Amino acid sequence: MTDAETIEIDIRVNGAGRRAAVAPRLTLADFLRVTCSLTGTHLGCEHGVCGACTVLLDGEPVRACLVFAVQADGGEVTTVEGLAGPDGELSKVQAAFTEHHGLQCGFCTPGFVVSVTAFLAENPKPSDEEIREALTGNLCRCTGYQGIVNAVRAAAQDTT
Repeated sequence: MTDAETIEIDIRVNGAGRRAAVAPRLTLADFLRVTCSLTGTHLGCEHGVCGACTVLLDGEPVRACLVFAVQADGGEVTTVEGLAGPDGELSKVQAAFTEHHGLQCGFCTPGFVVSVTAFLAENPKPSDEEIREALTGNLCRCTGYQGIVNAVRAAAQDTT
């Protein structure tokens, strides 16, 4: 690829600055997985339907398969890997998914965890109905969702 076919971008990913020359149509998901070696962002449907690729862009959940890396230029991206504490301690949402059987096979889990993190930041004490509504943007083929609902409820009740 020639320099004319790339665009220079600066992105903060999980708190670390990243500078790269990328193809204009490189998705944020591929940038994270290939360029940054952050493979927690999964590609499921690649149409924005399943939610497996959800990351936070400037604090808002986005489907990384639908966003080009160049669109995130100057932004702050948080992936599932960036949710844990600096010492590796799981976030309250990650811990709740582990403790309440919200993981299932694990493929969809990163997208759920990132989406739920954003949801609880906006609605820290949701009802079960609100939890179920918030989960509709993510698909899991392995479960009836009850473990995931239980995990979200537990994370919401965790006031630490």
